[in-house]
Amino acid sequence: TVQRGRMLCAPRIWPDFGGPRVLGTMGILTLVLCSCSGQPASLPWDLPATSSSEHQGGLVFIHTDSSLYSLPCSPIEMEVADPTYRWVQDGAAPKLFSVTKEGHLLFQHFQAGDSGKYSCTISYMKHGVPVSQTFHYSIFGYHMLGGLDTVLLFHSKLCEDEWTKSFLWGLQDKLRQLEIEQHCKLQFTATFCFPSLNNPSDEFIIQVQLEVSLFGPQWDEHCNSQDMETITDCYHKTVQHNLRQVQLALTRFFKEHKSFHVTGADIPSINFTNQFIGFLKTKQCSGGYGQTKQLQRCLDCCIVCPPGMFSPPKNSQCFPCPVGTYSLIYGMAFCTPCKDGMITRVPGASSMMDCVKKERTKQAVSIVHRIPVLLLIILPALLAINFLFILSSCYCFYQEYQASSPRASKMTGSTTRMETVTSVLKIPRQGPQAGPDSGPASDASHLDTSASQGGDEECTHGEPSPAMTLNLATVTGETTPVLTLEDRKDTF
Repeated sequence: TVQRGRMLCAPRIWPDFGGPRVLGTMGILTLVLCSCSGQPASLPWDLPATSSSEHQGGLVFIHTDSSLYSLPCSPIEMEVADPTYRWVQDGAAPKLFSVTKEGHLLFQHFQAGDSGKYSCTISYMKHGVPVSQTFHYSIFGYHMLGGLDTVLLFHSKLCEDEWTKSFLWGLQDKLRQLEIEQHCKLQFTATFCFPSLNNPSDEFIIQVQLEVSLFGPQWDEHCNSQDMETITDCYHKTVQHNLRQVQLALTRFFKEHKSFHVTGADIPSINFTNQFIGFLKTKQCSGGYGQTKQLQRCLDCCIVCPPGMFSPPKNSQCFPCPVGTYSLIYGMAFCTPCKDGMITRVPGASSMMDCVKKERTKQAVSIVHRIPVLLLIILPALLAINFLFILSSCYCFYQEYQASSPRASKMTGSTTRMETVTSVLKIPRQGPQAGPDSGPASDASHLDTSASQGGDEECTHGEPSPAMTLNLATVTGETTPVLTLEDRKDTF
């Protein structure tokens, strides 16, 4: 195997450029290292088979219901020949995208669900080598603040849901032309019926709440710029202008249409007569949007809530989904509950896989609740063990201190000195051949030496022990002069 690798290291055709000298130091070193390792050589002048790179395109904000938004594949102009473009959305089912010849991704009537992570790969040939570059984008929908809450009061002879619904269907059909002209959206949000104060027995008041969104079809037809600063300024002006126009148009409409007739099988005709219209300008986010301060050019704009979060209508904040719920896509006004018998471990779940059986979660929670109890049981035992260890350490230290006290040291030193003197005094008695003069002199000299040593120790440890003097007399069998502390002072 190694030999085969070495053969792959050598080129099949060796150009005759005057021998290996033309390779240079790096080329020869490459061949040598490759032949030693058994791996194919890559000569310095060889080009890679393919070249690819990844780039972060950044955050992209697209206004909800924008007429047309064009997102280029590359954030910078690239002069390449015959490029191909491929757009994909991460984590989403495969779908067809509208892509221009220049590789721009087109969004028409952008919705909150179109938000997500997108990637575009541009492929082309460079010096005969395939090259690809991938750009990643995080796209978020947003909308400007601005809208109308309209309250309508109608008088009627009946207060039944069936007739009220028929009346609202007819009213909505008549308002459809106004929506087209004013580029807005009208939605009935609530209806109430209660007796009239003037004639409670024979007359009723129908209260209708109408929500007006300024982002209808072609609402931004005058804003065509792709520059974020320019486009947000244009959107602000458009919203303010449309707000005034829609309010005037609705006022004019209900002045021209005071009465609405509803016919039925049993009752020939019922009139719903308009008596009042009121407007309330709103500064709140739509459902599924919240003010997150991500868009620096429009700090009060409402940004779409990401998966795992939600925002109810008329609220300006995104909240994590509560435990037991999840949200899969962008722009959810409410979270989806888990199936029966399942729950999420933590808030903010963004996948159905985050739902687990309740037993597992209860077991984990019970263990967490038991931890303080376990600590209360273990902590006193640990403290008792530490206290016993400290006591044993103090006792051992006290024993060592007693063993090394001055009295014990003096007794040990006296015993050692006695044994030394005894061994020295036995020497002349074991040598009978010695002369009479040498024995006593030798004895005296040894006595002087031992006495001087004993004096030194006595200066250190105190007075000589009586037991020591008695033992010396017994061993020598005669009265032996012993130097005392006063004699040594006279000698010195």
